[in-house]
Amino acid sequence: MSQSISPSEPHVSAGILPRRLLALLLDVFIIGIIFWVSALFIAIFGVFTLGIGWLAFHVLPALPFAYYTLLVGGAGATPGQRLFGIMVRQDGSLARPNLPQAFVWSILLSLSFALACIPFLAALLNPRHRATHDILSGLVILRAGQIPY
Repeated sequence: MSQSISPSEPHVSAGILPRRLLALLLDVFIIGIIFWVSALFIAIFGVFTLGIGWLAFHVLPALPFAYYTLLVGGAGATPGQRLFGIMVRQDGSLARPNLPQAFVWSILLSLSFALACIPFLAALLNPRHRATHDILSGLVILRAGQIPY
């Protein structure tokens, strides 16, 4: 696949940091809504199954990983990222991430939060504004309007 644009060009990553932050906040809000609706459904389901359905509460911690993996790996962006005009692409080819790559990205994203957000500082020092989880997973966040496809 020949590209007419390179992910290293400065205009495709201009203004990414505030967009990433706002997209993350919106995605956390959406994940919270999904979490609480699922918890309510599981609680009601548990009552009807005399407590056996409450075992499904063990699925809830996997919701953020599933959210990011399926949306980044399938559509190339979460709803928050789409709203703020950014997308996730593979660094070399600008192709959409595959599911294993998106899963690694989501695991590393949560690990970055577990490490007191210190790995996010790489985005401030990197000229392409790539965080540590982007670099390790081979992905890059680009402005959607700057890519022709």
